[in-house]
Amino acid sequence: MLLSLAYIFIFGLALAALCEKIRLPRILGMLATGIILGPYVFNLLDSSILGISSELRRIALIIILIKAGLSLDIADLKKIGRPALLMAFLPACFEILGYTLFAPSLLGVTPLEAALMGSVLAAVSPAVVVPKMVRLIDSGYGVKEGIPQLILAGASLDDVFVIVVFSTFTGLVQGESVSALSFGKIPVSIASGLAVGAVFGLLLSWFFELCFKNGRYIRNSTKTVIVLGISFLLVSVEDALKGIWPVSGLLAVMGMAVILKLKCIPSVSSRLSQKFSKLWIAAEVILFVLVGAAVDIRYAASAGLGVVAMIFAALLFRTAGVFVCLLKTKLSVKERLFCMIAYLPKATVQAAIGSVPLSLGLPCGRLVLTVAVTAIIITAPLGAFGMDLTYKRLLRPK
Repeated sequence: MLLSLAYIFIFGLALAALCEKIRLPRILGMLATGIILGPYVFNLLDSSILGISSELRRIALIIILIKAGLSLDIADLKKIGRPALLMAFLPACFEILGYTLFAPSLLGVTPLEAALMGSVLAAVSPAVVVPKMVRLIDSGYGVKEGIPQLILAGASLDDVFVIVVFSTFTGLVQGESVSALSFGKIPVSIASGLAVGAVFGLLLSWFFELCFKNGRYIRNSTKTVIVLGISFLLVSVEDALKGIWPVSGLLAVMGMAVILKLKCIPSVSSRLSQKFSKLWIAAEVILFVLVGAAVDIRYAASAGLGVVAMIFAALLFRTAGVFVCLLKTKLSVKERLFCMIAYLPKATVQAAIGSVPLSLGLPCGRLVLTVAVTAIIITAPLGAFGMDLTYKRLLRPK
């Protein structure tokens, strides 16, 4: 495992630096490293690290969501209001509709299988989007208009919605019945996650303040470890309550971080944010290299023009969904265009659930995986490069 980690860090950072030098997004180098080192090309990663790949990717997501929560300005988010809520589900619904309408003719699947495919592909990738938005918040671009906050909130909620919809359509394809209760889990999961996160955020804020008032100094590194440990606990609660009560662990983590920023002494939340920024340097490499390692390039190679055409057609539906979300807002045409670009990339969710239909033995399983892998290869670089290339042109500095 140590040799595999050495490969991940050394080659991941090297290819990321190379991409940066030729003015390409760093993520491309990390994804390429994962594909090259992964089991479908040179197979240089130990099976032990591949076995815990999903958990390592989840840890990396937890770190960046904490950083995002500590960077999020609730006052700015309140000003956004309705569009933030709509961005959580409307673009995904538009994209699923696109697959349902066009996949049967382009790919030869049934409308129900097309809807299942759309539910796999409809999630935006927080692994790509969240770091970009945190960077925008730090640099001040679009902050006054609340654009990175809007995309950050929408992308975090979007995944919860899509995963629940995916579970519902999977059951339908397998012949199970579905009820309004299945879709009712979506708002319950979101509300429960935010509520649990808020409670733990208040408790941690109270604990840190109590220690400060009593002269019991806790090092910032220790506070970071405590926050990280509580975050792991929150995500574990989601797994423990599965089938009993829906709760989003990742949203709980982000909610806790937001409360910490609101309630903690400003110097404490600022230093915590700096600590998690440093942790992200390593976590980013692990996340994107392992996402790349999960990409079976053979499936992408087998994709025909129909698959590529379907992906781009669905992206048009997705951008239409973003456009509808931003109606009656004060954002300019350029700012709305940036929001559409930011909602293009797919990676994390598709890498996690793209193979599920195949593992369940569904007739459309191989095709769903092919489309998921191809979408990662096309949209992750497209979205990342698009954001890096356009944010200075389309957004206003603070």
